[in-house]
Amino acid sequence: MDISKVREDYEAVIGLEVHAQMLTKSKAYSNDINEYGSRPNTNISAISLGHPGTLPRMNKKTIEYAIKLGLALNCEIAEYQHFARKNYFYPDLPKGYQITQDKTPICTNGHIDLKMKDGVKHIGITRIHMEEDSGKSIHDVDVYDSLVDLNRAGTPLLEIVTEPDMCSGDEAYAYLTEIRQLVRYLEICDGNMEEGSLRCDANVSVRKKGASEFGTKVEVKNMNSIRNVQRAINFEIDRQIEMVEKGEEIAQETRSFDAVNMRTISMRTKEAANDYRYFPEPDLQPLHVSKEQVNAVKTDMPVLPNALYEKYTKELNLSDYDASNLIASKPMALYFEELIKHTSNYKGAANWMSGEVRSYLNQQGKTIEEFPIQPERLAALIAIIDEGLVSNSVASQKIFPVMLEDNNKAPKAIAEEGNLIQDTDEDSIVSVIEEVIKQHPGEVERYKGGEKQLVGFFMGQVMKASGGKADPKAANKLIRQKLEE
Repeated sequence: MDISKVREDYEAVIGLEVHAQMLTKSKAYSNDINEYGSRPNTNISAISLGHPGTLPRMNKKTIEYAIKLGLALNCEIAEYQHFARKNYFYPDLPKGYQITQDKTPICTNGHIDLKMKDGVKHIGITRIHMEEDSGKSIHDVDVYDSLVDLNRAGTPLLEIVTEPDMCSGDEAYAYLTEIRQLVRYLEICDGNMEEGSLRCDANVSVRKKGASEFGTKVEVKNMNSIRNVQRAINFEIDRQIEMVEKGEEIAQETRSFDAVNMRTISMRTKEAANDYRYFPEPDLQPLHVSKEQVNAVKTDMPVLPNALYEKYTKELNLSDYDASNLIASKPMALYFEELIKHTSNYKGAANWMSGEVRSYLNQQGKTIEEFPIQPERLAALIAIIDEGLVSNSVASQKIFPVMLEDNNKAPKAIAEEGNLIQDTDEDSIVSVIEEVIKQHPGEVERYKGGEKQLVGFFMGQVMKASGGKADPKAANKLIRQKLEE
C-alpha cells in the first residue's frame, strides 16, 4: 500500500515519557555510588539489592533537582507528596517493586514551547515525578545466558510525561532536543541517550482528521538517540495507518524499535495501571516541600537557553541561526557570555565562535572548557580587526594559530612582530595594483570586455603580492578605479 496517498487523511497523536537519570553522587534511597561505567555489580549494597529488613532513606538532592526542572518547565510544585510502590517483576529489579510517585507527583501542569518551521508549538507537561531506576539486563555478552548488572538499581530518575500534544516525529525530535538541552543547562542530568541516562518512550496512535476519539495507543521503547525516536515514531505512524486502511485492529501493546531494519517489533501487551498494584510506600515518610524551599531553588536557578535566545536575538540583534548555535551547548554559551563582556561587536564574536573556534575544537576533539584562548584575548583579536589594523583573513590564518600556541602574547603584538599590520596607505596599495595589472593584460581585457567578476581575481593577486597587508576595502575600491581607466 502507498501510505503517502492516504497519510494526509490521518493525524497522529503522540505523547512522550522521558526518564532522566539525576547527576547525584549517591542513589535515590541509599548511599551507594551513583556512577556510570563502573565494573558490574560494584555500586550496590543491601539496600539497593532489596535485602529483608533494609530501609530506604530519601536523597534530598533529588528533591532540589526535581524542583529545578519543574520551575524550568513552568510547572506547579506540589506542597505535600507521598511515595508509592509500583509492583512488577523483572530479573533486574531486585526488590520486586519500584519506589515512585503515583498519585502525588512533585510537578504538574507545566508546558514547553517548541520553535518549529511553521511557528511555535505548545506542549503540555502533565507531570514530573521522582522514582528509582532498575538494574540492567545484558543479552549480548553471553551466547546462552542473560547477565544482570545491578549498578543502576536505585539510580534516581525524573520521569517527564507530556500531554498527547505532538503529531509528528519532527515535533518529538524538537521536544527531546529541548529537554536534553534543558537538563544539561540545569546540570541535573548529562543527557547522554547512548549511555541510557536520558531515555524516551513514545505513545503513538492515529485517527482520521477531524475525529474526536483517540485511536489505540501503542508504546514504543528502546530508542537510543533522538534521531531514532523520530524514526521510530514515523515508522509507527505509517504502520498504524496501513493497518487501519486494511481494516485490521491495532493492539494496545509495547513495541521495541529495531534500529538496524528501521521498524518496530512487538514486545508484549501493554500493562494497565492496576497490573502494577500501586500502594503507598510504608518505609518513606510523606514529603513536604515548602514555599521557602521552592523560592530558594528559584533564586539559585541558572540562566536558561530560552532566556539567552531572547537576549541574543532581541538585545544583541543576532540571527536565529547564530543564537541557536550559541545556546546549543551551555559551556559554549557561557564562553560567549564572557566574550561579550569585552567586545560590543556581537556579530563578529558570534562569527568567531561558530567559525574558527568551533573548527579548532572539532579538529582537536576538545570542548570549549579546554580551549586555550581566554575570552578577553579573543575579544582583543576582534578589536584589532575592528580597528582596521589587520584583515579578518590575516587574523584567522596567521594570528589565531599563534594565539593557540602562546597564551602570553597579545594579538596586536603578534601582528606587529609578524609584520602583519594592514597597509592603509593608498599610494603603496596603488603601486601593488599597477604591478598586478601589468602582469595580467589578458585578464584586464576580459574585465573591460564585461567579465566584471574578475575583480575577485585581481583582489586575490593584490593581497598575495602585498603579503595580505593591503587594506581590503581600500584595495577593492582602487582596483575597480584602475581597471576602469
